[in-house]
Amino acid sequence: MRVLVTGGAGYIGSVVVEALLAAGADRVVVLDDLSTGHEASVMAPASFARGDIADQSLVEKLCRSERIDAVVHMAASSQVAQSVADPARYYDNNVTKGLRLLEALRSAAVARIVFSSTAAVYGEAPEVPIDELVLAAPNNPYGDTKLAFERALSWYDPAYGMKFVSLRYFNAAGATARNGEQHVPETHLIPLVLDVARGTRASVQIYGEDYPTPDGTCIRDYVHVSDLARAHVMAIDHLAQRAQSEVYNLGSGGGYSVQQVIDTARAVTGCPIRTVSAARRAGDAAVLVASSARIRQNLGWTPERQDLTAIVGDAWRWLQRYPAGYPG
Repeated sequence: MRVLVTGGAGYIGSVVVEALLAAGADRVVVLDDLSTGHEASVMAPASFARGDIADQSLVEKLCRSERIDAVVHMAASSQVAQSVADPARYYDNNVTKGLRLLEALRSAAVARIVFSSTAAVYGEAPEVPIDELVLAAPNNPYGDTKLAFERALSWYDPAYGMKFVSLRYFNAAGATARNGEQHVPETHLIPLVLDVARGTRASVQIYGEDYPTPDGTCIRDYVHVSDLARAHVMAIDHLAQRAQSEVYNLGSGGGYSVQQVIDTARAVTGCPIRTVSAARRAGDAAVLVASSARIRQNLGWTPERQDLTAIVGDAWRWLQRYPAGYPG
């Protein structure tokens, strides 16, 4: 299988590239505009092309010259608060540009795509754990744009024969020995907490301590990034068998609160971590925890590193190994 990974220089994308290479992919090509990604994160022998997914001629040329069989689409804007403040940017990046990508794939006769979606499509779900039958009702533009692209895929399949697997992530976390989180600015909880532990940040903010949860802080389902990456490889294999399109949750089936993450980081690092109380953020749900029973049953995927101590420990080791982050 020859695979194009859009956004493959990003946090999750770089680990997906690692997993595809480890699984014996014939060719892996990364397309990334480096707006948030890092070229140094792309593992050899994968090749790298800098560019925008909206550049239809570039995408079509890459697909034809590299004889691409399938695409893993991970290039998107992904910050909830930013999407609330600037929805136009999110509809442009995640929907308009995504549709241009699909048209380029159609022109190049590439009819298999694995889509990096999100649990944010569910909004404030009425019950947890959330399964794929729960009504998708996003409560922020980020989730809405991801759902819009999923809906486009659901129509492209019967109309054009474009088969897809949409993977609705819950919270990606952790690191491999080679790749970890480096965002500018950083918005994800675990690296923020670890920045405080290593002294590069004075404190971490807790956005809301009055949620209807046991300790008042938000609960999220953290999934190790290497487990997410394995699911992409399985999805590619599923599509290679000319199987039907599917939507799957990717979660551990359990959840941890913001306070539990902070407490775990204190234990892992042995460092005091100062916290500051802050107001709730717009669009944040109180609890997001997945049921991944469907992908376990259909594809045999199970998370192997779902313990929070292991997740935080891997992220901490990566930061200690690469204190200045990726070069360049």
